[in-house]
Amino acid sequence: MSIGRHNDRLYVEGCAVEDLAERFGTPLYLYSRSAIETAWRAYDAAFADRDHLVCYAVKANGSLAILQLLARLGSGFDIVSGGELERVLKAGGDPQRVVFSGVGKTVAEIERALEVGILAFNVESEAELQRLNDVATRLGCEAPVSLRVNPDVDARTHPYISTGLRENKFGIDIHRAEAVYEQAARLPGIRITGLDFHIGSQLTELEPLADALSRSLGLIDRLAERGLQLEHLDIGGGLGIRYQDESPPGPAALADTIRPLLAGRQQRLLMEPGRALVGEAGLLITRVEYLKPGHRDFAIVDAA
Repeated sequence: MSIGRHNDRLYVEGCAVEDLAERFGTPLYLYSRSAIETAWRAYDAAFADRDHLVCYAVKANGSLAILQLLARLGSGFDIVSGGELERVLKAGGDPQRVVFSGVGKTVAEIERALEVGILAFNVESEAELQRLNDVATRLGCEAPVSLRVNPDVDARTHPYISTGLRENKFGIDIHRAEAVYEQAARLPGIRITGLDFHIGSQLTELEPLADALSRSLGLIDRLAERGLQLEHLDIGGGLGIRYQDESPPGPAALADTIRPLLAGRQQRLLMEPGRALVGEAGLLITRVEYLKPGHRDFAIVDAA
């Protein structure tokens, strides 16, 4: 076990946490390299039977050390800002393995992403599509685009981290998406490459994700009938981790669930795990400075 207890002492990869706190001081962030590598390789192995790319969601933890570790593994990256793009590049990440999500991409962020040559923009709205076209046309290039569709699926997670319902701000209504794809195909600065969806975080069931995938595959088939062939399909991320008594599915279960739905399809498969890669791989070590008893007892710590 990468993180665990032995003889009432907490260890990270064989190192006693108490000793590390004495050596480096507190507050102290500790991450297990082996835990992150194991989690990433589990995704990579689960989908080894098809062309795929595991894109770590940088918003989960943007530590340069973690990004460097994942870059060395050959990971892709899912970003939501220009700052995250720069961190990925500084860590040695390949821009051709970067997908740019997020609802509020600025002109400067788009220009930089086009300059370094990212894999795809996950477009969240028709207004963003038009801005991408305008910027790319001005720069004399084409923006690689996958539309993020909103499949109107309840992820059955906390409402604050659910992103796949019609009332959420994310993505383009799946019933509107065909028309938006046709619009995109007519824009000179746009090159359509794929379809993307992400229904939420901390998923503990796979049925909602399979439902979203089925709806998205129906859209892909309708687009193919119109002569529009997509290169990749991005199923987002969101698999949960254990906080209390949850039993979230792992990447192998995800692969087993969606494999029948993808049978015979040639699109490259992208996925965007974040929390599932790093959420159980780190510790924040803090020291109790004062105890404050009273009507309610408080422990005052140095990482407040």
